[in-house]
Amino acid sequence: MNIYEKALQQHKEWKGKLEMKSKAPLNSRDDLSVAYTPGVAEPCREIARNPESVYDLTWKGNSIAVVTDGTAVLGLGDIGPEAGLPVMEGKAILFKQFANIDAVPICLNTKDPKEIIAIVKAIAPSFGGINLEDISAPRCVEIERTLIEEMNIPVFHDDQHGTAIVCTAALINALKVVGKKKEEITVVVSGAGAAGSSVVKMLKRYGVGEVLCFDINGIITKEKAKTANSLTQELALITNSKNIDVTLAKALEQADAFIGVSAPKLVTSEMVRNMKRDPIIFAMANPEPEITYQEAIDGGATVVGTGRSDFPNQINNVLAFPGIFRGALDSRAKKITEEMKMAAAFGIASLVSDSELNKDYIIPSAFDERVCKVVAKSVSDAVKQ
Repeated sequence: MNIYEKALQQHKEWKGKLEMKSKAPLNSRDDLSVAYTPGVAEPCREIARNPESVYDLTWKGNSIAVVTDGTAVLGLGDIGPEAGLPVMEGKAILFKQFANIDAVPICLNTKDPKEIIAIVKAIAPSFGGINLEDISAPRCVEIERTLIEEMNIPVFHDDQHGTAIVCTAALINALKVVGKKKEEITVVVSGAGAAGSSVVKMLKRYGVGEVLCFDINGIITKEKAKTANSLTQELALITNSKNIDVTLAKALEQADAFIGVSAPKLVTSEMVRNMKRDPIIFAMANPEPEITYQEAIDGGATVVGTGRSDFPNQINNVLAFPGIFRGALDSRAKKITEEMKMAAAFGIASLVSDSELNKDYIIPSAFDERVCKVVAKSVSDAVKQ
């Protein structure tokens, strides 16, 4: 069996990857009286007197909702909320495995941003945080921004910011390998949706000198942005400072790094060969990348990162989101800020020591047990500052 056939068979056997498990013993009348009525009335009264105690007396302090509308699931697109449920269950088990956070998949049968916002706000009392997942752009940006503004628990769209955090961490170390300074490089980003827009913004906050961003209509320029969506208009303000209108191939000739979060087979070995010295390639389109690992190597790339676990330098969001929420929950953060995200990126990058750093090891493994702890501490420290 290939991996897809194996996964389908296993999911049939599992009948879902999640189950509910009680922490409270329930073997006697006394157990029942403590866990439920009449004893449960006292924690209810305490929370009514002191609402913040809900974090200590219920699961709220260690739980999040993983919310989707099924419009941008993996590389599969708009396949609906039911079809997105296996991914949301998968996300939930990653939260549990890597950060010991209880996560509940919530798949919504609506695509209306206003309805999604209203529903998430309505369920918020039960959760300590909200992880938005697989919601198409630019709607996802509107939804997240509104929820961040109007809610008092952390809201995080992993497709946007998780990708940006891990990409930035990988670039921090890749630049060390090739001996280049961030403020002197040019990065070409292919993809201006949820992930791409967040990657661009974080690269600029990190201090990258120039970013050229491409969407389905080609390079983003100020002129093109006038008739584009608001997300593209924002990107036009911080990218392409010389306002050049060139093809992807031409843009790569002046690039030190390429980051792809878009579509397959956009970059060739020849295009990599024409980049500046020691090219950095992060090709992460799912399920098929902009250029394969071997094609990038054949083109002379010095550092290559992918989204796959069977090649070096896997740029995987699981390095970020468990620790982000662990740190946010532990510090009782009301929001996840730009400072917290950047701290997480530097925390991830710091786990590869100078003596270990090489072209095939710029970022820690998803199974490195240090990652969640370091990211959580980085986030918590940023909250305190």
